[in-house]
This record gives sequence, structure tokens and C-alpha cells, in this order.
Amino acid sequence: MSEAATRPSAHTGALLASLDPLLRGWLPRQRWFAGKGRPVTDFQLVSATELLPTRAEPGLLHLLVRVRQPLLAGPDTTLDHELPADCYQLLVGVRAELPPRLAPALIGHVADGPLAGRTVYEALGDPRLAALLLERLRIPGRLGALRFARAEHAEIPPGLAPRTLGAEQSNSSLVYGDTYILKLFRRVVPGVNPDLELPLALARQGCARVPAPAAWLTAEGADEPLVLGVLQPYVRGATDGWELALRALAKGEDFAAEARALGRATAEVHAALAAALPTVSLGRAQVELLAQGMTDRLEAAARAVPALRPYEPALRTAYQALADLGTGGATAWTAQRVHGDLHLGQCLRAPSGDWQLIDFEGEPARPLGERRLPQPAARDVAGMLRSFDYAARSCRPWAPDWAEACRAAYCTGYAEVSGRDPRTEPVLLRAHETDKAVYEAVYEARHRPDWLPVPLAALDQLAADAAAPSRDPDTACRPDDFR
Repeated sequence: MSEAATRPSAHTGALLASLDPLLRGWLPRQRWFAGKGRPVTDFQLVSATELLPTRAEPGLLHLLVRVRQPLLAGPDTTLDHELPADCYQLLVGVRAELPPRLAPALIGHVADGPLAGRTVYEALGDPRLAALLLERLRIPGRLGALRFARAEHAEIPPGLAPRTLGAEQSNSSLVYGDTYILKLFRRVVPGVNPDLELPLALARQGCARVPAPAAWLTAEGADEPLVLGVLQPYVRGATDGWELALRALAKGEDFAAEARALGRATAEVHAALAAALPTVSLGRAQVELLAQGMTDRLEAAARAVPALRPYEPALRTAYQALADLGTGGATAWTAQRVHGDLHLGQCLRAPSGDWQLIDFEGEPARPLGERRLPQPAARDVAGMLRSFDYAARSCRPWAPDWAEACRAAYCTGYAEVSGRDPRTEPVLLRAHETDKAVYEAVYEARHRPDWLPVPLAALDQLAADAAAPSRDPDTACRPDDFR
């Protein structure tokens, strides 16, 4: 391969063929691989770029690979129905032999092809290769299919030591010298990624609640570029909201003050997004479409997760109530760009006590076009309310009073900044919370089956609430209405 081989060719085709048996075993074990439980039927190489020549010691190979898998709907399903191929970003280190310290990163030993006799491994665990990524981002330019860009006023010093973050989610992250953090997207799609678009827009607004991008990595696509990674300032000494919440629960401590501060921070970010990007008013047609989208997702989720099916009829009523409000014209709602996947793990509390919001990618399982649509701010609020419930249910026994206090405090803090309490729109809020819990059930069934009972418990309660007699409007905003 040349030093920047990019387009699939006979040579790169042989490379992928030689890696195929290794990737089939390695990929499904990765936390960020979305196709767990389904066999891989085929790989297709999108691009291959040598960041360091593979004949070097070590070499570094950047791959974009499409992965095809069958759609499994039941025990009798055949393999002739496939899901659309997912594209994954892989960073592959190449060595003659793997040092013992890198043994956990092993992908395998290549038997034939251009890398015959060499050992390949996950490159992010190798400090030397991880450091190279930052050096490439420091110097904007092109390497094969890859584009390295830097914000105009960003200063990125050389020689920052890299380390991987232990808690991998649907992406991978590297911290450099406790100064910057590089988020690398693993499952990538063409188009503008909100995790770059929205922080850039917020930076233009001077919003200090979100770290401003310093540099980013993209790749050429057939029609649109693919955003592969974003470098942002690292909030040194910060703790994420999920960890703080679990600590408070373990100690039996109140978390309402933090929840209230989080509500204020969320409202500030929403205000900045509304100022930076277009907003739209939701009329009858838009509300009905919103409700229909939720209904469609519920139907798809019930097909994918059989445990959801008993709740489906009752949960539909939350979406019907939303559609009925639209039909009656009794709405004055606005849609705007939002975070899209807001929960305690997406919030950082700095040592100063200030809260920041991160990870604006949205729900990765949803199409990119949908994630970039304006949405009611209630979508983010519902995500946080669900997150307090998640934290409370992680305790044994679970702590419903703790969750309710946090939920109420969060809405109060949000109202203090926005001037509008989310609880005064219970139909909108309940519909979004139901939609979020349905999404969570699908996510957990695919990625963390042991956690599936958490969203199912919430859906059981939401379904029971839907079947209960309607309350008087004057009491419709009590905290216990939003379990």
C-alpha cells in the first residue's frame, strides 16, 4: 500500500479479505458495535488510509468498513433479509509482534494478503499511535480520503500524552494531557453530525455550557462527508452526572440541588441553540406528525422487543393524546435544535460546580436526518427525567422518592431560566417520556440485556398511568405524575 492509499482496489480488496476472518470475531465483542446478536454476512471496504506505513513498526491503518448483517425477527428467520449496511471506523495498529502491555487490544494474526505474518490490534490503546492522531489534527490538511481541520483560534500544543477513557459507549474517546478530549465516532453516516454542528453553533453564541470544538476529522463520502471525530477541551477534574447521582444514592444523600442546577444549565443551552439556529412553530399538522412518528417507533420497537408488546395498547394513548391536542389547536409549542439524547451521563460538573453538556450526537440508532430536525425542548427534558429514574432504579431497593425530588427540582431549575415550567405541558412531556422509554428498551435489548428491566418498569408505570382515570387539571403537574 502507498503511504496514503484510499480508494478500494485489488490491493486493498486483498487487505480486507485477509482481515475478514479476524474482524468477524473481534467486531461483535466491541461495546460500540450495534449489530450484536446477528452474524456478519459481508464486509465492504469504503476507504483505507495509512496514517503510518503498515511496513513500519508500528504501522497505523485507518479503515472505513461497511458491515452487512441479516435481519433476525425470530427463530425461523432466514438470512436472505438484510439490514442496511452500517459503516464503522476502525483504527488498526500493525506490528510484527504485540508487546504484552498491548495484549488486550489484539485483533489477530494475519495469515495472508498484504499484511501476511503481521499482528493487527486496536490502535487506540497504543500511546504512540494515539499520539499521532493529535499531531495530525494539529496540522490541518488532507491525507488520502481523510481531512483534518482546526478551529481558527484553537491552540493545540504538541506532545500531549494520550490515554483512553475506560468507559466506552457507542464511540471511543482519548484524553490528551488532561487538556483535550478526542471523540471518535465508530458507527458513521454521511452528513453533518450534530456533535460537531451544534457545539460550533453554541461557540458562536458564546455559550460556556458546552466545550467548543478545537479540531475535527472528516472523510470524503460518495455524496456528503462523514464526520469521524471531534477534539474539544477536556474539563479537568470534572465528574459526570451519572457518577455523582450514584454516589449520592449510595450515601443516601439528596441530589435535588444538583438537579436544579442541571435544569438551569439545560435551559441556557436551549436558549443559545434557539438564538443560533432556526426555530419553527408547531401547528396541527406538525403535532400530528410528531405523534405519528412516536407511534411508528413504538410499533417497530414492539416487533424488535417482544417484552414491549403487552404495554403497546396503553402506551399508544400517550401519543393519541398528543395528536388530539394538535387537532384541537390547543398548542403554542415551538420546535428548535436540541441535544437529542440528554441524560446524566452527558452532563459534567466541573470542580467549580458549574455544569456542562456534552455529546450532541443525538440517539445514534435514529437516522441522521431525524436527529437534525427541530424538536420540542421537552424531548431533552424527558431524557433527563428518565435518567433520574434510571439512577434511582440502580439502587436496591430502588429510590422512587429520590427520583421524584430530582425530577421536580430539575423542572424548577429549567423554569427559572426559561420562564416556562415543563410540567405545565403534561401531555407533551408524557408523550416524550414514553417515546424515550421505548427507545431505551430497544437500546438495552440490543446492547445491555441485563438493563432491559429498567425501561420496562417505567413503561409498566406509564401504561398504568394511561389506564388510570384522568386527574383534575389543577393537579396535573404534581411530581408524582411523572414517575
